[in-house]
Amino acid sequence: MSDEPKPEWNYRPSADLAGDAGSRPEPNVILEKIQQDMGECTRCVLHEGRSKIVFGSGPADAKVVFVGEGPGADEDAQGFPFVGRAGQLLTQMINNTATGEGIPIQRDDVYICNVVKCRPPGNRAPEPDEMGTCGQFLERQLDAIRPRAICVLGGTAAKYLLDTREGITKIRGAWKEWHGIPVMPTFHPSFLLRAYNKEGKRQAWEDLKKVLHYAYD
Repeated sequence: MSDEPKPEWNYRPSADLAGDAGSRPEPNVILEKIQQDMGECTRCVLHEGRSKIVFGSGPADAKVVFVGEGPGADEDAQGFPFVGRAGQLLTQMINNTATGEGIPIQRDDVYICNVVKCRPPGNRAPEPDEMGTCGQFLERQLDAIRPRAICVLGGTAAKYLLDTREGITKIRGAWKEWHGIPVMPTFHPSFLLRAYNKEGKRQAWEDLKKVLHYAYD
């Protein structure tokens, strides 16, 4: 385990998630409501080319949430996040890092989603207005789950969630926060698939170790 100090965690849930007499619905109930509110979304132009909305996957009480930028072709076809080549690498990263660090979890124990829920044409990066429109659902997902830590994958998602202009190379590996929840920015798995990226892979695995130890130790 790393000797690096753990970030403070002082989460403040949104008041609009409170139920009767200030009680809070179960996270799975809130996620179902968010998905219902999204419906067959046509709020931005991304709906025009999609096959399926990719809402997210994983347990509603997950201790870690991974956030990417948007679905690719495989995700669009299947309706689940990170199921293509990048998703297979993410699965290996989670499973192998957890096993190597003695943390008894696998990919199915974490929640995975994207900033935008429809595939951008040609796998381009989502535009700011598209993320601004769709990001409300991501933020409600995070508010519902209340994870111990968020791992944001790639510069596009990091810029949206952290409201920063800094590139992922500069901010990766350093704890940030979103509404009091610690956030670890790291490289997107699709970036790590490039042959020359051995150092990037090493750095991403180190980032992931920080996330898993923080959430599960």
